[in-house]
Amino acid sequence: MALESTQTLLSIRHLSTEFTGSGGSLARAVDDVSFDIHPGETLGLVGESGCGKTTTMLSIMRLLPSSGRITSGQILYDGVDLLSLNEREMRRYRWKEMAMIFQSAMNALNPVVTVGDQIREPILQHDLMDHEAADRRVDELLDLVGISKARKDQYPHQYSGGMRQRAMIAMALACRPRILFADEPTTALDVMIQAQVLELLQHVQRELGLSVMLVTHDLGVVAEVSDSVVVMYGGKVAEYGTSDQVYNSPQHPYTQRLLEAFPDLNAPGEVLASIPGYPPRLNDLPPGCRFEPRCDQRIELCSRLSPELEEVTNLDHGSLTSGSKPFLRHLAACHLCTSLEKRQ
Repeated sequence: MALESTQTLLSIRHLSTEFTGSGGSLARAVDDVSFDIHPGETLGLVGESGCGKTTTMLSIMRLLPSSGRITSGQILYDGVDLLSLNEREMRRYRWKEMAMIFQSAMNALNPVVTVGDQIREPILQHDLMDHEAADRRVDELLDLVGISKARKDQYPHQYSGGMRQRAMIAMALACRPRILFADEPTTALDVMIQAQVLELLQHVQRELGLSVMLVTHDLGVVAEVSDSVVVMYGGKVAEYGTSDQVYNSPQHPYTQRLLEAFPDLNAPGEVLASIPGYPPRLNDLPPGCRFEPRCDQRIELCSRLSPELEEVTNLDHGSLTSGSKPFLRHLAACHLCTSLEKRQ
């Protein structure tokens, strides 16, 4: 959790992604999403299942399935709009500039190829090394993630769940990317192994100076490792700010309910809150605020007008605590957070 400069490495601007369903129906999975990632920053992308987190990540990597397409927006990596590149040009950015740890390591690893060979493959394809140099690189990566090089010729089923996740991290780091995308990296792991995987991610980030985008529904994970937080709901950004801003002064009712549903170790007897209802179907979105049908603070305007993501007006906004960290405003998409004049 140590940002290196005020420079923006990855800038997402007004990104929208749709999926075509059976019968030609359209589902807007990502709708007008914007945020930035700076060198050395960990950004947590959080929300319930189906809110658009993974689709946002796959859109950035341009790894959407055939039924999905980006309909608008920009994905600016170091000033280059990735949406302007053809597939051959985009392949130069995958692995070498940005890499992804996919959800569920057991399913992501090829069961009939040794772990060492799977890590070696992107090195040979993208780093133009010979086999001997690639083998040394595999040994270095396994050592970095805490796996003995003696086990590189074993198959995924011979690894524990935590070791498979470590192998996935090693594979993602194979070509020395600058940004690491992690999609629910602690899913299906027990609590102790989850902590070890998160500690490993923080370790490799410090060692290699990586930026990390972490997709999760676990607020505890985000609080532990993230510098900034994007809260998504119904394909849109509900709230965006530093971890301190979002956790200690949540402004969107959805963020507030999420935090109330999270157990507090300082109040062990406290009854956890729940959010009634379900997230909206992405092919049948409400005309106003996406959260309005479930919100206990809704006003009449919420049902007919979708709120814009705006700076929260009743907080004192300043730079992050370190002078080297980038200025990050606290934004929320809620009519209750805007001035009375804007509501009318």
